[in-house]
Amino acid sequence: MSCSFAASPLARREFLNPVCGSSRFISPGRIYQPRSKCEISRRTFVFRGIVASGASVIGSSLITEPSPGMERLPFKPEGYNFWTWRGHKIHYVVQGEGSPVVLIHGFGASAFHWRYNIPELAKRYKVYAVDLLGFGWSEKAIIEYDAMVWKDQIVDFLKEIVKEPAVLVGNSLGGFAALVAAVGLPDQVTGVALLNSAGQFGDGRKGSNQSEESTLQKVFLKPLKEIFQRIVLGFLFWQAKQPARIVSVLKSVYINSSNVDDYLVESITRPAADPNAAEVYYRLMTRFMLNQSKYTLDSVLSKLSCPLLLLWGDLDPWVGSAKATRIKEFYPNTTLVNFQAGHCPHDEVPELVNKALMDWLSTVKPQASLQVL
Repeated sequence: MSCSFAASPLARREFLNPVCGSSRFISPGRIYQPRSKCEISRRTFVFRGIVASGASVIGSSLITEPSPGMERLPFKPEGYNFWTWRGHKIHYVVQGEGSPVVLIHGFGASAFHWRYNIPELAKRYKVYAVDLLGFGWSEKAIIEYDAMVWKDQIVDFLKEIVKEPAVLVGNSLGGFAALVAAVGLPDQVTGVALLNSAGQFGDGRKGSNQSEESTLQKVFLKPLKEIFQRIVLGFLFWQAKQPARIVSVLKSVYINSSNVDDYLVESITRPAADPNAAEVYYRLMTRFMLNQSKYTLDSVLSKLSCPLLLLWGDLDPWVGSAKATRIKEFYPNTTLVNFQAGHCPHDEVPELVNKALMDWLSTVKPQASLQVL
């Protein structure tokens, strides 16, 4: 989900646009089978709301028991497994046996956001949930963050850890990372599932007529702008650490907030205790979140070659159902399932998402095992 750093009002836009189609029902969601072609409306990928910041767990007023009848991934403050990628520590969870399914969290979240999905999917599949660099239990690396960094991370994770063809499943930012990784390694990705994915469609009207920076801009204005940004974002980062703020934003994107509990809040706040978390937040907000126009959904979808599933919370205040419709129209090999849920349907209505995902996974044709050197 995009439950993470408390971003500024700028941080409140989306990445993709929904799809339409025919109709078969999964209560309370409708399933649409692939049909026409389309394009997706552009919205920025910045989110207002939670950013992984550091604080302690919130008080006992929150629900701490798992959803009735749902098995939940045990929370481990020390994390599960670690892999070294380009000198950086990457956290991941792995459970089950069978064809691989890789789960990729949203902005500010972690592998623990798949707490109700991993145990169920692992009954039939080998399930991996990975923390993107800069998030969760992965290292808070001081680098220039870019969508292609996470694409490279997922591609190498498939090559070095998974080592066979897999389905990629991503929520929010993780959805866009899954798409670009699938395009980057088509022979090892057999399908992609997106849950209220980030991403934006291109705007042909905008040209690239940026003028060169003047000496005044370079020497005086740019440093002043950076100082101002650091002050403002430093305050927002501090504010985002507060557990009450985390709960407030989570409740704004969960239509049914019964799963907004201590487990979820701690999985968001704990990673921010890292000494580099504030600098990562600053870099994400100034150099990544506000510079998304060079990576568009239409350019990525036009290169996609595998089946696509959209699991969409229609009541998401950040990424509306129209986005899913547009993705489906643009990319015909798409199945759409709608839920009466918000931005994170996998955690809000996990039993419905698990069923819809497993039904679709059973239709995805596995490729011959691919050993990657």
